[in-house]
Amino acid sequence: MKTFAFAVILLFAAPAAAHAEATIVGRDVPLHGQRALAGSGTRRFDLVGVHWQGGGSVTFRTRSFAGRWSTWHAAAPEAEDGPDRPAEAGWRIGNPYWTGASDGIQYRLHGPVTRLRAYFVWSPADALPSRRLSITGSPKVILRAGWGADESIRRAGPQYAPSVQYALVHHTAGTNAYSPSQSAAIVRGIEIYHVKGNGWNDIGYNFLVDKYGQVFEGRYGGVDKNVIGAHAEGFNTGSFGVAVLGTYTSSAPPAAAQTALANLIAWRLDIAHVDPLSTLMVASGGNPRFAAGTPVFLHAVSGHRDTGFTTCPGDALYARLAAIASRAAATGLPKLYAPTVRGQLGGTIEFRSRLTTAEPWTVTVKDAAGTTVGSGSGTGTAVDWTWDASTAAPGRYAWTISAGASVRPATGFVGAAPVPLALKGATVKPATVATGQPATISYTLTAPAAVTAVLRDSAGRGVATLFSGKRAAGAVTFTFTGGGVADGRYTIALSATDGTKTVTAALPVTVDRTLGTFAASAPALSPNGDGRDDTLTFSFQLARPAHVRVEVQQAGRVVAALTDADDLAGNQTATWDGSADGGRARDGTYAGVVTVTSSLGVTVHRVLVRVDTRAPVLRIVSPRRRIFSLSETATVVLTAGGRTYSHAFRAGVRSFPLRTSPRVYALRATDAAGNVSRTLRVR
Repeated sequence: MKTFAFAVILLFAAPAAAHAEATIVGRDVPLHGQRALAGSGTRRFDLVGVHWQGGGSVTFRTRSFAGRWSTWHAAAPEAEDGPDRPAEAGWRIGNPYWTGASDGIQYRLHGPVTRLRAYFVWSPADALPSRRLSITGSPKVILRAGWGADESIRRAGPQYAPSVQYALVHHTAGTNAYSPSQSAAIVRGIEIYHVKGNGWNDIGYNFLVDKYGQVFEGRYGGVDKNVIGAHAEGFNTGSFGVAVLGTYTSSAPPAAAQTALANLIAWRLDIAHVDPLSTLMVASGGNPRFAAGTPVFLHAVSGHRDTGFTTCPGDALYARLAAIASRAAATGLPKLYAPTVRGQLGGTIEFRSRLTTAEPWTVTVKDAAGTTVGSGSGTGTAVDWTWDASTAAPGRYAWTISAGASVRPATGFVGAAPVPLALKGATVKPATVATGQPATISYTLTAPAAVTAVLRDSAGRGVATLFSGKRAAGAVTFTFTGGGVADGRYTIALSATDGTKTVTAALPVTVDRTLGTFAASAPALSPNGDGRDDTLTFSFQLARPAHVRVEVQQAGRVVAALTDADDLAGNQTATWDGSADGGRARDGTYAGVVTVTSSLGVTVHRVLVRVDTRAPVLRIVSPRRRIFSLSETATVVLTAGGRTYSHAFRAGVRSFPLRTSPRVYALRATDAAGNVSRTLRVR
């Protein structure tokens, strides 16, 4: 593969006074020739990220304020674009690369690169106080306020996973030559690049660790909560991502960073009651390496490269992950791992878990009022107790597995809190019941209930009970035909009760049989002037005088108006001669539509018809076996020996059924519009 090298040098002025705010400027880079990019007031940068289009790759180097050029770095694409939003169509996203104070950049393109865009971040060090949080058993964490997170740029609130099952370790890329006071600036730079450059909701990582052992809170939502990050496409839900600031391809992070990483993982997995030395199978959410649903074997402490096409977190750091997991497993003992609950109310429920050392343990179950309804205890490394919940009332119960003050207890719930009865989304469609047009009543119950549906007249008197019986929670439907009641305006009164609460809904409905059955004299017509089926008649009945409009529509547009008048009760007709928009209707499907307006309201009926002026095409395939092809559905007549046989066929290759095999016969086809094919004779 050829490598195409070109240079774009940003010539910036000397640095101004440092300030805490991180800024970002994006620039589209011309790919032909050299050109200075010095606009928009961007004078300096200390972090750069590259986006590009095409199947090739990009490397770059940067120039420090002192005029020294760095080595060439790969703009490694980040597979970290979920769950917030996918990368902009066709663009590949490079890592945010910490360069230190710089004023120039050069690029090299390797293979096909059609567009190139660079994001320059200036995130100076400042004297912000390092506000640290220390929860029981946790390392000291510098909160977002401590490192100066810009909460105003977050695009959305946090999302939470049901649980955390494993840790994914990253490195951020960029120079390892940074001071302790610059670490917060690096984190701020990554935040603004992830949000304003990549378009993500927030910084992608859940935690960040610098080479000095400082731990930073990453994505907003709570350090001890199951916040879904954007750090490993297809594997964000159920994991927490921790990134070590710097590049660790050839050298591992310093001891202080490894210790902080082990302590952080020990604490965060302890909250989730996950053994750092355990393994698991995870179904991929989908990425270029693992299709959605693919089961992937992972360690509870894995590297980013285990989930996608990337070298992250660097060979040297990746090689230390097993040792870091072992240190995490030995930190903060004793611990309680893998609590499981199996069973359900109305039967038995098993509670199990594992302790790292033999300890006295207790399992407690409490109802919604906080009253203990079951408990068990024992001593050892295996927690195993069964609660007889066969007589437990429906509801939500809180459980706790504890093993003394030195072990983080496991908690959870079984059962479900009773759902208050409600009757939601009650509708009646259509709102008018007409001849051959019943209404469907739909509603949703949030809990099981006894339901009654009563039809009430305009004075509120009960006319008929449409339904009465028990219904389970969920969607319910029934049909009202209007049978046994006179035309008029009514209300369907719905009432549902669970014995303690009653909910109601009222649905207006009209019964209007002014319009009787609306029909067409034939399914098709052929207005070609041959005297066969050139017209078509629509017929209907009126039970009482009403205003009637009959028209022909195609795709919802009126193409022919047939009747618009006040008609008396009785049988009515309207004839269509096949005209449309002042000319002959084209072949196709049309709708005859009758709209009747009476004292009760408006009723609309429609019937589909076809205009067909083309004769069916009939071809002989096998004369002796009477096999033929037919272009459309039609009635085929076979004449042989003075006798005539008729049979309806659908389009396709067909065989005329006869007990005899005449050598001489004739075939002719007639479609529904009366169009007749040419007669085929077999001799």
